[in-house]
Amino acid sequence: MALVPFPGAAAPEQPDSSSPYPATSPSRGSSPFAGGGQDEDEPPEGRMTFLEHLDELRKRITHAVVALLVGFLIAFAFINQIVDFVYQRLAADIPGGAFIYTDPGEAFYIYIKIAAIAGLLISSPYVMWQVWLFIAPGLYANEKKLAIPFVICASGLFISGAAFSHYVLFPLAWRFFASFSNEFIKFTPRVEPVFDLYVRLILALGVVFQLPILMFVLARFGIVTARFLIKNFKYAVLIMFIAAAIVTPDGSVVNQVVMAAPMIALYIVSIGVAWLFGKKRTPDEETA
Repeated sequence: MALVPFPGAAAPEQPDSSSPYPATSPSRGSSPFAGGGQDEDEPPEGRMTFLEHLDELRKRITHAVVALLVGFLIAFAFINQIVDFVYQRLAADIPGGAFIYTDPGEAFYIYIKIAAIAGLLISSPYVMWQVWLFIAPGLYANEKKLAIPFVICASGLFISGAAFSHYVLFPLAWRFFASFSNEFIKFTPRVEPVFDLYVRLILALGVVFQLPILMFVLARFGIVTARFLIKNFKYAVLIMFIAAAIVTPDGSVVNQVVMAAPMIALYIVSIGVAWLFGKKRTPDEETA
């Protein structure tokens, strides 16, 4: 006896053979930033080959380098004012208030380096925008709305770290070195090693202040959680003090504490960021 379909019964839905995803695949339309939500109308732009990723990376690096060059030219147009601003901080604790230089081109190269650092600070919003554009193809519409907050927070934190180094950390470290000058020893440092120390501290603090941004991304991917950060707080503090001891140029405990204190504060902020924006887990995942 032949079997015929019951009148009015709907035929079972066949999977679309042209789609690279199975019909029940959870990966289609889901995103680690979106917390597993579905967005079927969004084209999966994140599917790029390895060579396409390399080409995109090359494009973003090129744009960032061009932005740095533009920032350098803008800073060099105001180089005298910027140099005066930097030297006033560097020479504040030097007897006589002046440095020396022994190589003919040493002072000129300092001008170039100062313009480069100022250009980096000027172009940091556009550089962070290029970082966002590099990760944007793997995001969905609701995640791409975070572009402006990401750029503002990342560039603002980088500039804040540089300002903290300029106004707080470097003066404390520099006063420690200058304190050994007395009637028998006159402290007359060369400008190049002093400025190298200044630049190293500025870049280190600028990178350290990106910690909340890094934790935001890791939390949205579900790699870290607020509970994980709280649980490992004591180990994080130990690592921060070790990093502070490496970055600070002297063995002063005060300078290490000043270096580690903002790192600990940023870690606490990162815990709040992970709690607010982290990927929500099921009860089974929480107890695992």
